[in-house]
Parts: sequence; C-alpha cells; structure tokens
Amino acid sequence: MIRYDIVCDNAHEFEGWFGSSEDFDRQKERGLVSCPVCGSPRVAKRLMTPSVSTARKKEEQRHAVMTAHNQEMVGKLRELVAAIRANAEDVGDRFPEEARKIHYGEAEQRGLIGKATAEEARSLIEEGVEIAPLPILPDETN
Repeated sequence: MIRYDIVCDNAHEFEGWFGSSEDFDRQKERGLVSCPVCGSPRVAKRLMTPSVSTARKKEEQRHAVMTAHNQEMVGKLRELVAAIRANAEDVGDRFPEEARKIHYGEAEQRGLIGKATAEEARSLIEEGVEIAPLPILPDETN
C-alpha cells in the first residue's frame, strides 16, 4: 500500500491509501476519489518525500514512545536508586562474600551494593541470601 497526500480544488488536504499509482489514477478516473470535506472529485496527488528510516528518525520515534508517564516513572526509579546508593555500602566485587557474611550472621546487618556475576547471583539466591539488582536506567540526556 502507498499513502498519498491528496488535495482537492478547494485546497482541502487529506490522505489516501492505494495499491499503486495506477490504482489511484483508475479510482480517480472512475470518480471514486473525492474530498472528504467538500465532496469535490477534482483531486490531485501532492508531491511527497519518501519515508526514509534514519538514525535521527529512529531516535525521534524512541523519544515519542517515552510518554510523560514513563518519564515520571523513570524519575521515581532514579530517586529510588539514588536513595539506595546513599544508604548502602558499596563493596564492589566483594559483594557475594559480604552478602554471605551478613546472611550467616558473621557481619553486622547493613545495606550493601556491589557487583556479582550471574553465576554468583544465582548461587546467593539458592542459598537464600536476599538480593535484588539495581535497574539500569536510560541516560538523563537522552
């Protein structure tokens, strides 16, 4: 299907979908294409620029999907992650070891953040250690 921008002799603009350029021409000749505003059968296709997918267009589409509601939710998640980071000790790669110490009572109870491989995280969960990943959020500049 091809989308055409169409204009009638009274300058009303509308769009129509056709199987081909020839399909538009045949329907126009038979009087099947008319202005939805004034009913005039004297219509013409307008010049159109082709729709080319570019990196900029893809970025614009990505931003269009990020509704105000989504932006608000991401903002709340950002605040939550900041609060967790502000109230937890970052132990880096020692996270699995430190989490086990707390779980087994070998270290004082406290909030931890750090890094663990997928295998280490799976092992901690199997042992009953309560962990949760922090979400990776889109950059604020995007």
